[in-house]
Amino acid sequence: MRLVQRCRSPSSSLSSSSSSSSPGAAVGAGGGEKQGLAPPGKNPFVHDLRFTPLQKVQIAFMTLTLFPIRLLFAAFMMLLAWPFAFVASLGSAEKELEKPLALWRKVVDFLLKAIMRTMWFVGGFHWVTVKGRRALPTEAAILTLAPHSSYFDAIPVTMTMSSIVMKAESRNIPIWGTLIKYIRPVFVSRSDQDSRRKTVEEIKRRAQSNGKWPQIMIFPEGTCTNRTCLITFKPGAFIPGVPVQPVVLRYPNKLDTITWTWQGPGALKILWLTLCQFHNFVEIEFLPVYTPSEEEKKNPALYANNVRSVMAKALGVSVTDYTFEDCQLALAEGQLRLPSNTCLLEFAKLVRSLGLKPEKLEKDLDRYSESAKMKNGEKINLSEFAEYMEVPVSDTLGDMFALFDEDESGKIDLREYVIALSVVCRPSKTLETIQLAFKMYESQEDGSIKAEDLACILKTAIGVAELNVTELFRAIDEEEKEKITFADFSRFAEVYPDFAEEYLYPDQASFESCVQTPSAPTPNGFCTDFSPDNIEDERNPFQKKLN
Repeated sequence: MRLVQRCRSPSSSLSSSSSSSSPGAAVGAGGGEKQGLAPPGKNPFVHDLRFTPLQKVQIAFMTLTLFPIRLLFAAFMMLLAWPFAFVASLGSAEKELEKPLALWRKVVDFLLKAIMRTMWFVGGFHWVTVKGRRALPTEAAILTLAPHSSYFDAIPVTMTMSSIVMKAESRNIPIWGTLIKYIRPVFVSRSDQDSRRKTVEEIKRRAQSNGKWPQIMIFPEGTCTNRTCLITFKPGAFIPGVPVQPVVLRYPNKLDTITWTWQGPGALKILWLTLCQFHNFVEIEFLPVYTPSEEEKKNPALYANNVRSVMAKALGVSVTDYTFEDCQLALAEGQLRLPSNTCLLEFAKLVRSLGLKPEKLEKDLDRYSESAKMKNGEKINLSEFAEYMEVPVSDTLGDMFALFDEDESGKIDLREYVIALSVVCRPSKTLETIQLAFKMYESQEDGSIKAEDLACILKTAIGVAELNVTELFRAIDEEEKEKITFADFSRFAEVYPDFAEEYLYPDQASFESCVQTPSAPTPNGFCTDFSPDNIEDERNPFQKKLN
């Protein structure tokens, strides 16, 4: 695999372009201007929290003094809010919305907002700065909030009592479920395969109710980041094609104990550390209502990207075309973790851009490898590659082709494509990918490969241009036969599970951030994604299976 300029590292490609290039290129309603993406800085899914000795002393002092008081008082305020929310949630929400809000409900609404604000105040959020004007429900039925970085992002929800999109299971959580029910959320059910479509339809219905329903707050990123950039917005909030009001969040604190990414401090630790701070600042800025053009109404992805550009400009941060799924690839647990200069994240993005879903392609990997093996190393050109994938020749396909065109001859080896696809489909299953590669490269006589084959396999599997495997090959080839089988490789990997760090990139510091990662990472945050699975299919009419 050839390392070209458009390839970015897990830390850089998951971040984005500089703020001077992307936010400045924000597109207005109906605009079609593209933002350029340049190599950036920090992985938005990782939060590395470090303390000075003085800060450690402060945390220890607060843990023994103010922390238990704040925690108990916050719990008390939640309990205090419960009976009000319970009583107000009784009856038919549909019928109540048919008529003006009753006086007693206005009183309950005011009391709940006051209780919640008191809870946040006790927790150290003494100053909540609000900028701009919140639009009326008739002006914008949907509020899109970003960046989503913590469960403390619930502050604007409790201040406005807007509806949110939640997992259906949350309604059964004691106390919390009642409070959630009060704001009339839109629930997404995991057990109902058609739930996401129904959710979009419900949001459309509410959005077209002429302000009868409360506004819906949606976090379009779909997971928490560290606020260094805005990741790809999920299209769910933009499918209804109605005006939205962008809302940006800032936490201008000297010590960031707020951020809750899935690689970093856990939820309970974040709560503890935040309650141990004397003051916690938060800013909520309501931006002007964004009215979509006809083109954006037809293309939710374009609508989402343009709104993201406006929000990024207001925040002064960059944007990235990568998503949480790319984070899963970059930080997957496995013996071949991706180094800092990998091209596989770019490859994964291009796969999705072609309308192909890695999670659906995994079951056919053996078939793809057999087809590639039959070529016996014979290279193919771009038109043959398009025919192999059953997609038209396009700029996106050309970009993918160029990743494997190592010598710029206009031809590629299909085996390299299959190896890269295997990594993207199952990033944590290192040995399965290596075994698949051995089958494509092995000699028919004894099932062995040579050092140059191993080099090609491994450099493709981690997405780099050059890789020295001499020492690794020698270590595996104990009998000095100048060839090895997969059985040899597997035995060696079992004895030396950290062979990659020792033999392939012993000086790669970028692996420090990837050492301890959960085996099945899931998006965090309190608002679930509800974008229909087939939204990509609608935007990519030429999606087909590979041969």
